[in-house]
Amino acid sequence: MRALVVDETGEDARFRLADVPAPLRVQDEVLVRVVAAGVNPIDRKTKLGRGVSAAIAEYPAILGLDVAGVVEEVPYAAHPLRPGDRVYGMGRVPRMSGTYAELVSVPSMSIAPMPNAATFVEAAAVPCAALTAWGAVVDVARAHDGQRMLIHAGAGGVGHFAVQLASYFGANVTTTGSPRNAEFLRSLGAQRVIDHTSERFEEVAGEQDVVVDLIGNVIDDTATRSLDVVRRGGLIVNVPTKSWPTMAEEAAARGIRATGFVVSPDARTLSVISRLIDDGAVRVHVDEVFPLADGEAAHARLGEGHVRGKLVLRVADDPE
Repeated sequence: MRALVVDETGEDARFRLADVPAPLRVQDEVLVRVVAAGVNPIDRKTKLGRGVSAAIAEYPAILGLDVAGVVEEVPYAAHPLRPGDRVYGMGRVPRMSGTYAELVSVPSMSIAPMPNAATFVEAAAVPCAALTAWGAVVDVARAHDGQRMLIHAGAGGVGHFAVQLASYFGANVTTTGSPRNAEFLRSLGAQRVIDHTSERFEEVAGEQDVVVDLIGNVIDDTATRSLDVVRRGGLIVNVPTKSWPTMAEEAAARGIRATGFVVSPDARTLSVISRLIDDGAVRVHVDEVFPLADGEAAHARLGEGHVRGKLVLRVADDPE
């Protein structure tokens, strides 16, 4: 099969197209013919030698978590998924080869039928980001009516789902963003948008019950500054891995609960998100689509920042 591979990770790593052996489906896995693959920050971090790069067992390696495509093979004849079904979900890079390829084999509990209302490109933008948003906003923060929630970077991949989910479950959503994204964020359900280019959020946000931090301290000490807006006994959910090493100590000193979060590729939750997409309660924003061969350009674009929603790699034409 054709795949986008790296022969190393680190600052000098570059993608190249290669012909590689197709993955072998085993046990409960489902073999999927990939139509589109989402591009996530963890993919880029791994390529640069961070992320999960330390767990890559051999090269060339195929990156990519998100997939939307068509089922090729299932574990057994009576399986709920059938060959020809349109599915989407998450792989398990680097334990398994990734989705920047024509075929991927993924655990059956990591994929679900695609939303009827979504294209393959839109569906590929959903799994990792939406499941992360669901985990942080619904499972951990338990979004509910009247809850005051500040979501950092609301226009990004995870952020634009987090704003919608928090709003859907009744939270009073404040988010940070740039002026060009203000109307977009309000259309997602944000009741207030703080312009991070001209305002210090801790000076204007007011007291919050929850902060969903999608930035961490890697930019302007965003995580630590968030302590200034959380009520005593409130909660900070810090999503970017290793972005705030002193989180527990700093939060405890202020009487604030704090936790990180790591996404799980759960098909059951993805099926709920599918229903919300089909009902129009959640929408997907794809900022730009790149052909698979332009994976290097896609990662460069991601590295520039200011992506609204998600970037997607087009791997194959939509099936007829």
